[in-house]
Amino acid sequence: MIDKVSMMQGQISALNRQGADINAAGLSNPTGATALRQRLLERADASFSPARQDVEFPQRMTDALRSVAEAQNDSARITRDFELGRETDLAKVMVTQQVSSLGFQMTLNVRNKVLSAYKDIMNMPV
Repeated sequence: MIDKVSMMQGQISALNRQGADINAAGLSNPTGATALRQRLLERADASFSPARQDVEFPQRMTDALRSVAEAQNDSARITRDFELGRETDLAKVMVTQQVSSLGFQMTLNVRNKVLSAYKDIMNMPV
């Protein structure tokens, strides 16, 4: 029993060291984190600009779909680069994949809600 506990503690310590090494090489990289933060701030500023507020709904939907497609293409590109050894930042690859996945899930949920609303309207008595 004691051997199993000490063995598990050794494995936990090794995993903690490995996680710290990955974190030190990944998002804690000041230039990478700063660049990512800057890009996110630029996108947020562009989203809330007064010129964007006058855009019609179909154009907003088109822009949103393009943004999701762009995120998926970026994710595929950076994943391929990581597999080929061109990209070494695993955390950046994982974050890009998660952003792509969340965008796709959001798009899918919006589509499902629109279809549900359409069916509800079609089933209303006249």
